[in-house]
Amino acid sequence: MKKIVSITALSLLLFSCGSKENNQSIDELIKAKNTKELQAKKALIQADLAKIDDALATLEVKQDEALVSVATLKDTLFNHYLEVQGNVNTKENILIQPEFSGTLTSLTVKAGQRVSKGQILGRVDDAGMSQQLASLENQYALAKTSFERQKNLWDKKIGSEIQFLQAQTQMVSAQKGVAQMKAQLAKTVIRAPFTGTIDEVFVEKGQVVAPSPQGLMRIVNLSNMYVSTTVPETYIGKLKVGTEVDVFLASLGKTYKGKVRQVGNFINPSNRSFGIEVSVPNPENLLRPNQVAKLKIIDYTSKNSIVVPTNVVQEDGSHNTFVFTVVNINGKTGTAKKVLVKVGKSSDNVTEILSGLSANDVIVTDGMNGISEGMKLNF
Repeated sequence: MKKIVSITALSLLLFSCGSKENNQSIDELIKAKNTKELQAKKALIQADLAKIDDALATLEVKQDEALVSVATLKDTLFNHYLEVQGNVNTKENILIQPEFSGTLTSLTVKAGQRVSKGQILGRVDDAGMSQQLASLENQYALAKTSFERQKNLWDKKIGSEIQFLQAQTQMVSAQKGVAQMKAQLAKTVIRAPFTGTIDEVFVEKGQVVAPSPQGLMRIVNLSNMYVSTTVPETYIGKLKVGTEVDVFLASLGKTYKGKVRQVGNFINPSNRSFGIEVSVPNPENLLRPNQVAKLKIIDYTSKNSIVVPTNVVQEDGSHNTFVFTVVNINGKTGTAKKVLVKVGKSSDNVTEILSGLSANDVIVTDGMNGISEGMKLNF
C-alpha cells in the first residue's frame, strides 16, 4: 500500500511539473536544453519528495516483528583494567662462580637436584692451603701458651711489661693468620647461596675451573617469582604497592592473582614510563624466568554501576550512542525503544553506562541490528 501511494504521488507531481512553465514536459525541456527550467523542476521535485518521506516516517506504523534476546540490568561492581605485557623473572636465578681457581676435586650435585642454602656443591683443590692452615694453627697454639704463661707471671708482678706485650702481640698475630687462612680455604668450597634447584651443570669433576661467563652451574629458586614491566607515567598515583593484578600466561593458559610489590621512582625520559614489579605465586612450579605474561591492573573502580555488553551500544547518524530497551512487556513480548545513553569506560567486553539506563531496565542483547523504534519484539 505504501509503494502505491508513493508512486501515485510521484506521478501526479511529475505531471504537474510537466504542465507548468510554458506547458513543456521534462522531455521537451531536455530536448530544448533548457537547463534553467530543468534545475527548477528538479528542486521542486526534491522538496516534495522530502515532504513525502517525512510524512511516511511519521504516519507509518511498523507492524514487523523480531525475535531477540534480552537481559535485565542490575547494579554491579565495575573495574577497568590497564593491560600491559611483562616478563616473568626471579631474583634467585644465578650462575655460580668459583671463588678460587684450580682443579675441581669434587662435584656433589647434578642437574635437577634440589639443594638447601649453604649446602656444599663441590670443592676446588686448595693448592696446599690446608697444610699451611695446620702450620699456622700450631704457631697460634704455641703463641697462646706463651702468652698465658707470661700473663701468669705478669699477674704475680714477675717479668717486664714489654715481655707481656710481646707475647700478647705474637698470639694476636698468629690468631689473625689462622682466621685469614681459613677464609681463603673456605673459598675452595662451593656452596649454594640460597635454597633452589640446580638447573644446569656446566663442568665435570677433575676439570680446571676459574671465574668465567659460563660459570660452574645455574641455580634457580621458583618460589619467589615476579613479573616486571613498565607503565605510562599517567598512571602515577593509580598504582600502589598491594594493588591486585591478574597475570595471564598464554603458554600455560592460566591466570594467577598477583600484587604490585614495587613501584619505580624513576621516569624513563625516552618513553615516559616507570617500572613496576608484580609478585606472582607459583604453587605448581609452572612459572619460568623469561615467560611472557599479560597483566591486567585495576586502575578504576565504580561501585553500583550499570554495565552493558559493549556490542549492544550503537551509534546513529548524528553520532549519538544508544541502546534498545524493551518496554510494554507482556510475558515474552514487548516493544522496542531507542534510548540515548552516555558511556564511560569499557573493559572485558562490557561498557559502563553513566546515564540513560537504570537498574531493572530490560535491554536487547542479541538481534538489535534488525530492529527499530516501536517494533514488536519476541524473546
